[in-house]
Formats: sequence, structure tokens, C-alpha cells
Amino acid sequence: MDAFKDATRILLMRLDNIGDVVMLSPAVRALRRAAPRARISLMASAAGAAVAGLLPGLDEVFVHRALWQDARGAMAFDPKRERESVRDLAARGFDVAVIFTSFSQSPFPAAYACYLAGIPVRIAQSREFGGGVLTHWVRPLPDSAHQVDRNLHLLKEVGISVGGPGASSLRLAVPREARGRAEAMLRERGVRGDFVVIAPGATCAARRYPAEQYGLVAAGLQALGRQVVVVGGPKDLAIGEAVVAAAPGSVSLCGQTGLAELAALLQRSRLLVANDSGPMHIADAVGCPMVVLYSGTELEEQWRPRTAPARILRRPTACSPCYRFECPYDLECLRIAPGEVVAQARALLGETLREVADG
Repeated sequence: MDAFKDATRILLMRLDNIGDVVMLSPAVRALRRAAPRARISLMASAAGAAVAGLLPGLDEVFVHRALWQDARGAMAFDPKRERESVRDLAARGFDVAVIFTSFSQSPFPAAYACYLAGIPVRIAQSREFGGGVLTHWVRPLPDSAHQVDRNLHLLKEVGISVGGPGASSLRLAVPREARGRAEAMLRERGVRGDFVVIAPGATCAARRYPAEQYGLVAAGLQALGRQVVVVGGPKDLAIGEAVVAAAPGSVSLCGQTGLAELAALLQRSRLLVANDSGPMHIADAVGCPMVVLYSGTELEEQWRPRTAPARILRRPTACSPCYRFECPYDLECLRIAPGEVVAQARALLGETLREVADG
């Protein structure tokens, strides 16, 4: 496509959570191959920007809080703020804007902002008609398609080559310094040799396996002779403490790692146990096997891990997918006994050990 061949500044827009940005990594690599001399920038949410620096192929990441991504309606009515954001976007002088969305999102608010900012080429996919807001309107894959495939489909339809071995694999570049900091944290806490990670947090309550259940999982993993490290953000401190209290000897690093250090820990870990969350996608990108407590808020086939070995646990429910932040049914979809989680972890650990021996 001539627009990419001649472009000097390309804007990618993905204003969602950590996992959404991680799943963008195959598309970023494809664009970098197509436009090796262009400067590629990503506009991301604050959460997404925290991990975007680990994506190979990006030259710049900048944060924007977008009105059209305000799922809770918390942003104040402020047209001046929106006009200023368009001016800021125009000042960056982009030639091309590529707008990445999930199956349920409209690209047209973002595309209209790019139009007003004077970006001449605007590419996105949607089932709905948007007039001339997009210069390249791509019809999407079925809604059930995995997000990685959806991202690559958008590029393929405008002439970008997205094939080849490993083209759809998630990939993060973990800095050596982050690996060093992660190792220092482990040493300071007395963690030696192999360990497993538990990440009990998630962006919303409807995706969180109960903390007390995670505590029993941690104790079960210890009974298998495994050291347990609990990870999470500052909001997960109480959950981390609850898990450690139920499994004395485990270590909580909640609130103590950035996403680069978290990626380094998962790269070193034998196994992750987590919810449908950012750590799940980071683990997928660094090759860490995982057991996922996957709630009924989303369809598994759209977001599930595909690169690293994974066991997905979820109870079928009539209300799934619900797309809720809070569950009114006492998390029936996550009524999974801790013993079952530990059994799946043990089986997966055995499989990966055999693969190493066979290799």
C-alpha cells in the first residue's frame, strides 16, 4: 500500500488495557517490516502505555484518556478538552492512522478525531458505515475471531504482509535491567531456584477468582514442593496479603514491580496461575505456561492464550458472556475447587518438564 511505503510518521491507536496492547505485538512487527524507515507511535491508555514500551517495533508511546473509551461515564462534559486533544494530535504530523478495536468497539470516534487533526490516511475495521471518516474501511472477521487475528486482518486487508512462521505469536522484549531487578527482588525475599507465580488480580471484580481460594491454591502448590510468588499492582496488596496468610512461606511482590519486572518474573517462572487479566497475556508473550481461572465475562476464543501452554478453567453458565464489571450470581462461572486448580497446575508442570527433557 503506497500510504505505508511513503509514510514517515504512523499512528497506531489502541486505548484499552494491558492485555489488549500485548496482543497488538504481532501487528506492530508486521507494520515495522512494511515501513522500516517510518516512525511508529502508539497512542495508548495509561494502563496500556505501561507495557507498550516492551513491544518490539515501536518508536514512541504517548498516553491519551479518550472520551469514547470512558466505559463508566466518569469523564466530565468538556468540549474544550476534546478540541485541545485534536490540536495536540495535529501537531504530531502523522501521515497514517491505524485504529485497532475489539469486536464491540466503534472506530469512528477515533477516526473522526484523526480526520479533524488532518491525518490524511485513516484505517480501521467496522461493520457499520461511517461515510468518509475512514479512507480505508475494512470489513472485520466474525465477532468470535481472536483479537490477534482481528488485528492482523486489518493490516492484511490494506496490503500488509502478515504471514510467516510465528507471525501471530505474542512477543515482548524484556530489558536486561528489568531481569536484574526481578532477580534481586527474588533474592531479597529468599526465593531460590524454580518458583511459580500467582496473579490474583483483575481489572474488575467479575473476573476475580476469590482471594481465599487462591490462598488454598498457593498452599496446594507448596505441598507439591513449589515456591510461590504472588504478584499484582498496588490495588492488589490486600489480596496478596490474604494469599500469603493462607500459605505461609509464599512471597508477595504486589505493588513492588513494574510491568517490565513482572514480565521478567514470568519469563523465569515455571508456571502462572491467574485470572483473565494482563498477567495472562504477558505470560503468553514470554512463554510462561499457565492455568487460567477464566470467568464468563468474555468469550474465551477472542482473548485466550495461544503462544504458551495453557489450561483454561471455567464453569459453563447461561449468562456468559455477560461483559459485566460486577457479578450478580456469586461468580458461578468460577466455582472451581482449589484442588482442581492445583491438579491442572501439577499436570501442566509435568508436561513442560517432559518437553524440556525430550528437547
